[in-house]
Amino acid sequence: VRLVESGGGLVQPGGSLRLSCAASGFTFSSYSMNWYRQVPGKERELVASINSLGSTTNYADSVKGRFTISRDNAKNTVSLQMNSLKSEDTAVYYCNVLYYQRYWGQGTQVTVSS
Repeated sequence: VRLVESGGGLVQPGGSLRLSCAASGFTFSSYSMNWYRQVPGKERELVASINSLGSTTNYADSVKGRFTISRDNAKNTVSLQMNSLKSEDTAVYYCNVLYYQRYWGQGTQVTVSS
């Protein structure tokens, strides 16, 4: 299983970023996918989830209405559109799948700062 995140960077408060995760090594269209984030010294936090068909999504209260998770089962990718970013969204963002065990990507840094 391989998960590769991309799209992080530095953005001003109120700005937008789109993260992507390319997945391989398993039947992508059969599994729910998740985005987590982690700040140094804190536990990893579940940000958003999407089911295998893309028909059901769930979000942490802190990002509801601002973030949107989506997937493309033809391209084996899952994305996280982040709008109205706040300084507290600064973190390393990880793509995750539960495929017999939890697998993680290497993470992509998102920094929200003026």
